Amino acid sequence: MKYCLAIFAAAACVNLHGAEWRPADGHQELPIWPGAVPDAKPATGQEGKVTLRTDRLVAGQPWLEVENVTRPTMTIYSPKGNNTGAAVVVFPGGGYRVLAIDLEGTEVCDWLTSIGVTCVLLKYRVPGSGPHWDSERNMRVIPKVHTALQDAQRTVGLVRHHAGKWKVDPNKIGVLGFSAGGHLVAAISTHPKRIYARADQADEESCRPDFAVALYPGHMSVNYKADLSKLNPTIRVTPQTPPTFLLHAQDDPIDPVEFSLLYHAALRKENVPIEMHLFAQGGHAFGLRPNGFPITKWPALVETWLGTIGMIPSTAR
Repeated sequence: MKYCLAIFAAAACVNLHGAEWRPADGHQELPIWPGAVPDAKPATGQEGKVTLRTDRLVAGQPWLEVENVTRPTMTIYSPKGNNTGAAVVVFPGGGYRVLAIDLEGTEVCDWLTSIGVTCVLLKYRVPGSGPHWDSERNMRVIPKVHTALQDAQRTVGLVRHHAGKWKVDPNKIGVLGFSAGGHLVAAISTHPKRIYARADQADEESCRPDFAVALYPGHMSVNYKADLSKLNPTIRVTPQTPPTFLLHAQDDPIDPVEFSLLYHAALRKENVPIEMHLFAQGGHAFGLRPNGFPITKWPALVETWLGTIGMIPSTAR
């Protein structure tokens, strides 16, 4: 059976009989590592296996789940119409277990390219590539090496390295992520030095994003949900942390709103420019799909914010 998600034009058409995810025609998927992947782990199953999730519909629609990624890639989506010069690397969520590749990936790229922003979709390594919840042991697991962060740092450096080729302003490269991807946004924002050995000339470029958008981020407290009073100590905010936009629903049953509140407090303490929007309702993992609650109009808020910090023209919307 072949499934074509037609909600957004950049969504992929996939064969759901165990196929590996590929972007739609016209978009090139590129490996991010030139040779051996650092701290590589053997695949736990078929590489990049994609599954159509019909058991947990979002806004009445199924979504695509990608698992078993050991060969991370990035896909470039060029702006439609006017090019603002800004670029955003997108980190789909999925608990560092899987990737919600369309719901929090390709659909986001369609929105960004429609406002003149280059979108770079990162298919980072999963599972176990970042802090994740082990339901069998009922505990949060912290991997020895945050390999998803390695992939994120490498990709931001690659975008800067190829800025001229991809018609991107090297000083207007941001990151955007959901849930676990939101945690990855905070991780790369607070780790300006690479956590892997230099692979090639692209790693001479800065891997610090110029701005960051974290939507319902996860794993932001010291002890997941057991202690929501302190920020995760691996998130080390400094005055050099980039301007940040935060969004969260107070009724989020997966990642409590305190996760964003803790990060907001840390950013404010270091005088980092920040904009935060909290909504009473919305739940978790809604992406850009309208669910009847005002929170799903968040893209307009981000567009306005990008204009206020000078990343896109204020009249870009």
